[in-house]
Amino acid sequence: MVSKIVTLVTVSEPAYTRMHVEERREQLLELGADLFARHSFDELSMAQIASEVGISKALLYHYFPSKRDFFVATLQQGAEQLRQLTEPPLGLPPQEALAVSLDAFLRWIDENETAYRKLIESAGSVPEVRELIDAIRDRTSARILDGLGSTGEVPAKLRAAARAWLWFMDGAILDWLEHRDLSRAELRDFLLGSLAGSLMAAGATDLLSPSS
Repeated sequence: MVSKIVTLVTVSEPAYTRMHVEERREQLLELGADLFARHSFDELSMAQIASEVGISKALLYHYFPSKRDFFVATLQQGAEQLRQLTEPPLGLPPQEALAVSLDAFLRWIDENETAYRKLIESAGSVPEVRELIDAIRDRTSARILDGLGSTGEVPAKLRAAARAWLWFMDGAILDWLEHRDLSRAELRDFLLGSLAGSLMAAGATDLLSPSS
């Protein structure tokens, strides 16, 4: 199947070629996501990746100039898929929307434990991974504050509370994956409670009221 995916198309059909180039790239990213979920960034070479996905190293370089480019592209695709997965339905009250998003996020981690662990591990050794995670945290903290009704310039303590909670969340999730002595629902409620406590400590009691 992989060999069919990567079969080159003649230049005489440019539109057809373009379509298949995009399809092949998407397929390579899907296969790459699986590989990087099972191996850390440093464990793989381009030659090993090409062998695993069943294409030549030269063709892999045609799509991705380096292993780092390939790795970052798989992460960006995964981050976009996760963003769509955790997007709550429109019209929900802010706290309920946050609970829905968090539950979807924890469900994804429960089903993709190895991928999540590898992502966190890679953040310490691959700068692009750290930048991607930081960007996701920035967007997520902004969405939390927007959803809770924060307007205008966000107070420093409130901004720090939302951002710090996301770091706390990763620590709590890793502990949960290690021990598995909480249900997913218990972990979700614990994390929501810890966020409420952080925002209250930052003086945001009004953002947590039922009317917010």
